[in-house]
Amino acid sequence: MTHEPHYWLTKSEPSDYSIEDLQRDRTEIWDGVRNYQARNFLRAMQIGDYAFFYHSNVKPPAIVGLMRVVEAGIIDPSQFDSGDAHYDPKATPEKPRWFTVRFEFVEKFPQPLTLERLKVLFTPAELWVVKQGNRLSVMPVETPIATQLLTEARG
Repeated sequence: MTHEPHYWLTKSEPSDYSIEDLQRDRTEIWDGVRNYQARNFLRAMQIGDYAFFYHSNVKPPAIVGLMRVVEAGIIDPSQFDSGDAHYDPKATPEKPRWFTVRFEFVEKFPQPLTLERLKVLFTPAELWVVKQGNRLSVMPVETPIATQLLTEARG
């Protein structure tokens, strides 16, 4: 039995990791998320789910592509690395605190869907990323909204 894929939106600063980096690497673990709500969304992801890749902290911020979950329920290794910016001294291999997934590149959109455009198309209740002050790096996207995003992004 296959599960109906869910959709998500994940943010990354392109100076840290961009859609072009994922396109080059083909797959990547989505490590370093240190917000409990975002972590819980990562834990809810299943193989076959899709995520919109959103470039944040750049002008203009925008959805730039699509990726798919190819591995779920991964213990984030960066929490144990004292030399990593995402090190968590309270996490242990016996009691990890942070989990993640591995994404594979699906596509880079021909034209980015800018935050300005997203605010025209969707309300904050429909697409959380348009809510003023939303700093969450991982969030769900309802299937009808995802379908609209894909139609808009692919022209």
